[in-house]
Amino acid sequence: MFRTAIKSSVLKSSCSKLVLLNLSSKLPSSQLVSVFNQHYNYNTYYRSFASTNINSSTRSTVIQLLNNIGSKREVEQYLKYFTSVSSQQFAIIKVGGAIISDQLNELASCLAFLYHVGLYPIILHGTGPQVNLFLKNEKIEPNYIDGIRITDPKTMKIVRDCFNKQNLTLVSALETMGVRARPITSGVFTADYLDQNKYNLVGKIKSVNTTAIQSSIDASCLPILTSLAETPSGQILNVNADIAAGELAKVFQPLKIVYLNEKGGIINGNTGEKISIINLDQEYESLLKQSWVKYGTKLKIKEIRELLNHLPRSSSVAIINVANLQKELFTDSGAGTLIRRGYKLVLKNNLTQFENIDLLKDALLRDEDIKSGKIPISYYLTELENSNFVAYGDEPLDVLAIIKRNNTEIPILDKFLALKNSWLNNVPDNIFNQIKLDYPSLQWTIREDDPNNSFYFSKSQGSYHKNGYILYWYGIENPNQIASLIQNFLDKPSTPIRKVKNFNDLNNNTKSKLDNKYSGGSTVFKNLTQNKQISTLSFRRKFSTNFTKYNLSSTSLSPLKSSFEKGTPVVKNENNKPSKIGIIGARGYTAQNLISMVNDHPLLEILYVSSRELNGQPVEGYEKQKITYSNFKVDDIKTIEKNKEIDMWVMALPNGVCKPFVEAIENINNGKSKIIDLSADYRFDTSGEWVYGLPEVNDRSKIANAKKISNPGCYANCAEIVIKPLLNYIGKDQVPSIFAVSGYSGAGTKPSIKNDVNLLSDNLIPYSLTDHVHEKEISSQLGIEVGFMPHVAQWYQGITLTISIPLCEKLTSRDIRNLYQDTYDNEQLITVNGEIPFVKDISGKHGVVIGGFGVNAKQDRVVIVATIDNLLKGAASQALQNINLALKYGEYSGIPQDTFIH
Repeated sequence: MFRTAIKSSVLKSSCSKLVLLNLSSKLPSSQLVSVFNQHYNYNTYYRSFASTNINSSTRSTVIQLLNNIGSKREVEQYLKYFTSVSSQQFAIIKVGGAIISDQLNELASCLAFLYHVGLYPIILHGTGPQVNLFLKNEKIEPNYIDGIRITDPKTMKIVRDCFNKQNLTLVSALETMGVRARPITSGVFTADYLDQNKYNLVGKIKSVNTTAIQSSIDASCLPILTSLAETPSGQILNVNADIAAGELAKVFQPLKIVYLNEKGGIINGNTGEKISIINLDQEYESLLKQSWVKYGTKLKIKEIRELLNHLPRSSSVAIINVANLQKELFTDSGAGTLIRRGYKLVLKNNLTQFENIDLLKDALLRDEDIKSGKIPISYYLTELENSNFVAYGDEPLDVLAIIKRNNTEIPILDKFLALKNSWLNNVPDNIFNQIKLDYPSLQWTIREDDPNNSFYFSKSQGSYHKNGYILYWYGIENPNQIASLIQNFLDKPSTPIRKVKNFNDLNNNTKSKLDNKYSGGSTVFKNLTQNKQISTLSFRRKFSTNFTKYNLSSTSLSPLKSSFEKGTPVVKNENNKPSKIGIIGARGYTAQNLISMVNDHPLLEILYVSSRELNGQPVEGYEKQKITYSNFKVDDIKTIEKNKEIDMWVMALPNGVCKPFVEAIENINNGKSKIIDLSADYRFDTSGEWVYGLPEVNDRSKIANAKKISNPGCYANCAEIVIKPLLNYIGKDQVPSIFAVSGYSGAGTKPSIKNDVNLLSDNLIPYSLTDHVHEKEISSQLGIEVGFMPHVAQWYQGITLTISIPLCEKLTSRDIRNLYQDTYDNEQLITVNGEIPFVKDISGKHGVVIGGFGVNAKQDRVVIVATIDNLLKGAASQALQNINLALKYGEYSGIPQDTFIH
């Protein structure tokens, strides 16, 4: 039975789409699969599924179902993680033969979930139980040596028949559920005889041919594989399915290798409990010494360790029951046994123990106060040097925790800094659990808007909320101690609550603030003498084993670092008063798009629009008031400035024209009005008066405080966003090359061969092959030389850039992808994908899409593809971002949310 009833009825679409369920509570994965089975109109839906693309409403509905397994944050986080790589690198799922026989519907439903959110796992199945059943019926005793089935020609015929039957059974079940699947029973594995005299027709895989698998995924079909192999001469050989899955993983290097079995994980033989996580680098040796780790379990752990040693550290193995596949993949708590390499924990209590001090500095720069300069890093290090501290971390310091004991009864967790990917790999849990072993009590303070507050809540005994910060603690039972802890928290500046000495001195009003307010209010602590109640927030996966401390020297394994520290995105609206803007030179496409967005802006108003060609005509696309175009001269600008009518002037003029207007504005009222220039005139300013307005790369606070802003060029905007994270990895004399193609709207409204539709038909026109103004702009802003080759094509709007970047260090595609995802994780207008973005998908959208990340065999060059709409993020919406920042509005105000690229 469901934990709570499904309150609303199931609504079925007349268009044969996936049913929409309104679920009132979180449901177990297996129950969601049951709902999926009962209410999915499989046959009708499949017949209507003519497109190779996943139906967007179907995807949305399946995500809603997934949200009932875990939180929305978890589902979105893992979907983003899984789609960060190319489709074939998401997961390899090994299915035991017994699951196809006994749990076929559950298996097919789980795979359908993945398929309908756009994920394409590679599925490889076994057939051992079916072969044994057939042999038993034929009264043939199975023969094994060292756990390997002896496969003579008669047995091989049975094995092949069983494989083919099981493969088609699974494919048919998937297709019945609207999933396009392709049977692949041969042509993938090439093998030699393992030992022909000993095992007969048993193979040892020598190579993997990926063509059929990639072709299947390219056609939006799930590839369903058997583990049969062939010799170069064509003899079929039997191969253990687990081994075949491992060989596939070595080639595709997936994020996840999933083994589906009946037990659903590795069981601790002493306690009978399922082990949640195994971190091999930390636990392997001690794990093998456990009395219950023997026979098949020991062999399995050894094989998984050998496999993971061939894969990136971001890869992991999950052993899981089919009913809990979604919970394992899409929630922090997981459901089976997760095995990863991880890192050994390191412990430092002196700065001299950090051999690589830069590694420590990089970790500390994740702290907002240190990154912003509010607390200089040199000051913090000096303070640390004079403190009684202990630093915990993994070897590359993807996670860094610092605990201080300076004259405090309860130790303080001063910093807990973690990279995004470390959360996905559960490293913070590893660190925090070790801290709990070493410190029976602890206190710490976190910003209320910290995205990982649910994690801190799950680790705490109680918490107290005040003025944007949350005090957490654990291991404290004495009410007076807790009251003193809270009092110290309240005594910090800006608190409106009076000082008190202990809990008994608190008045009733203040005491009431300590009540448990799970559904609202300022606290999440129930009673000073009670333990914390179960939280409504999500809990992360718990670790199964204890960890010993290691005092190791710094490793040479350094995490990839971005070449710049971007400012925190400014999205808050600090100004609620309307502002007036004037646009000079409004005939072009950029100005027209800007006018349209200002029309929807809650606080911006257009007072004047100047255009020589459109003088006297009404301004179309602006409905707040009737405005006609004017043809302003310099003296007109001076008069408007004297009257203090304008807060922000927008220069939408051709290159080399706007200087007289700028000087007129500056010379009146000491330049009261702010200016943004959309031309290239001031992008190379060296006086310091102009700020380059690319907030995703430059310091947002400088833009917010600037009086004069130069808006980036469209090509330069996209290219700088793409290249800058890799500046640390480009050698001194190495030159990135940029092959750029724009739609003809980039050539402007003035007739030329670059916007001649007839000439562009079935054509591509290169121009300005050297020394283009954007080439100079990109080089100037990045501080390196680039090669830029622009072209114009026959479409109207949108730009695609293919950028080849030489590397001075060997990096993998995944390393680089992770770097970009970390760099731009909080940017609402930048999306990083594993796939190559298409220019047709960016047209009319506000943002930049980055993908591809093709690395050559030598790992010394990466090719990245990016797209941007030249009229929007390349010009108008970029200008509006800068205007919002300068006028202290929400950074994205007026930019239509429904056309963001996410």
